[in-house]
Amino acid sequence: MGTDQHGREGDLPDRSSREWCAEALARLDAGRPESALDAARRAADLDPSAEWAYRLISLAHERLGRDADAVPAAERAVELARGSWPARLRLASILRRVPGRWSDAVGHATLAAKFAPEEAGPRVLLGDLALLRGDHAAAERSYRAALASEPGHPQARVNLGLSLLRWDRPRPHHDPAWPVNPRDTGRARRALEVWSRQARLLVAVATVAIAAAALLSGWGAQAELGGFAVLALLVPLTARQARRVGLWRYVRPMLRRDPWLGAHLVSAAVSVAAFAAWLLLAAVPALPAAFDPVWAGLAGIAVLGWPALATVRALTEAWRGRPLRALAESARVQDSERTARRNTGVTLWILLGRTWSVLVPLLGGALAVEPRAALAAVAVPYPMVRGYLRARHRGDWWLLAATGLVVLSAVASAAGGLLGSAWAWRAGLGSLGVAMAVFLARAAGAWWRGGAGPWRASLLMCDLPMGAEPSVPLGPEVRQTFSYARSIVLSYADSLGPRVAGAVASVTSSGELRLIAETEAWDAIEADPRVAVFATDPLQRRFWVEVRGIAQADSDVLRITPKQVSLGEFPGRHQRRRT
Repeated sequence: MGTDQHGREGDLPDRSSREWCAEALARLDAGRPESALDAARRAADLDPSAEWAYRLISLAHERLGRDADAVPAAERAVELARGSWPARLRLASILRRVPGRWSDAVGHATLAAKFAPEEAGPRVLLGDLALLRGDHAAAERSYRAALASEPGHPQARVNLGLSLLRWDRPRPHHDPAWPVNPRDTGRARRALEVWSRQARLLVAVATVAIAAAALLSGWGAQAELGGFAVLALLVPLTARQARRVGLWRYVRPMLRRDPWLGAHLVSAAVSVAAFAAWLLLAAVPALPAAFDPVWAGLAGIAVLGWPALATVRALTEAWRGRPLRALAESARVQDSERTARRNTGVTLWILLGRTWSVLVPLLGGALAVEPRAALAAVAVPYPMVRGYLRARHRGDWWLLAATGLVVLSAVASAAGGLLGSAWAWRAGLGSLGVAMAVFLARAAGAWWRGGAGPWRASLLMCDLPMGAEPSVPLGPEVRQTFSYARSIVLSYADSLGPRVAGAVASVTSSGELRLIAETEAWDAIEADPRVAVFATDPLQRRFWVEVRGIAQADSDVLRITPKQVSLGEFPGRHQRRRT
């Protein structure tokens, strides 16, 4: 490559199709997808049968955010090389983003894993597909299988950590296998969330306002009328959001996939019912004193239902998954993978939340029952400290400060319980409160900047490009051998072991082998498509070729996509071992 006097790139006209493919891949690695698309198109123009060029065209479109344009190129690559595992992987990777094509993506990824069980990429994609549907156990199995063949695979390491954390993707309500655009289900979910938020906020504010008016100003009757007006206002609000839902047939499956969405809706309905019952009891002229606790309880449900649910959700999210094991996976690649560093920081905040949630009831119980029981607080921060030291996470001073405060709280409270020192207790409980303030300040700063916050929703899935591996070419010597060979041997495997059969072969312009073989081989090849084809050059008796690849049935021939090509010479007389 060169540049002219205006700084534009100058293309060398004598490049081959494979050289343009290599150039396109280099441009993709350099973060120049638009330029890579031009190079890949040049490669496809020079050789329309080059499936590698179409895979790179698809990948460039995907990098540019044009998923719809990436699909036809990936499908064309599969048509040209049906046994190519990178082509299947590329097509599966892009189809998972297309509504209604999820099952096709799973099918192509499964074929890629069948064609190349020794490769990590297909297993990683199968793990990603399982993780995106919330099947964490299947995702963990796939990632571990990928790491067994390639221990340093960064995407497998990062996403294995997510499966161990029981991570939910940003749209947990949506099943990627549904034949509906996630934006449509997202609008339906948004409408349900807005209704639950409006309903809970209205009844909470109305309850506080009515109680304050009745107790402080003596306007109880007028305030009660205002409460009934709030109930009436909820009717048009409910009808408005119901119209915005639209996809009512997907609401029940959405609630099954996202239990917290269902919990918010139930909480809103219970709050409205409690508010209505509270108003009716307040309207009774002479309410017996025995109903006072009921009346107060209904008011508490209407006012405190929302914060109570938020507290339960925060505790549940903090205690979900296995963060220490997730840290062990992410820490191995965080030096080379930016997503891993981000997930490591979020996981440490999750561990900090767990530690804080244990210390609060432990120290509160020790103060109320037996102060010396606070000595157990010394052991509580140990998992958090061990995870922090193992992760070697640097740069988040908020996290370091909060971790130090929690450790100080445990040590000071234990000293206060053991020695009976009031100042030690004050230092311990104060450090616990300051640690919460540090968390809130860190969260507020992240919210203000729009960056990653110290919460589970900030976890990211590693999504590296897939399917860019170079195709295996058949050189001139290989083509000549199969063109003139008098005997060709097909090797395959069935349930009884390896088998061989004679065949007739030809080489297509796209680099595939076309074989005509005996019918006994077809059933075995359908079960295990991995085959090897052996041929010798009749013009040079010492020359031999072995092509290992994937065989796919097509009409009355077998199409074999090469995975590995070996060439060599038989030993001459001077090379034979003497007996």
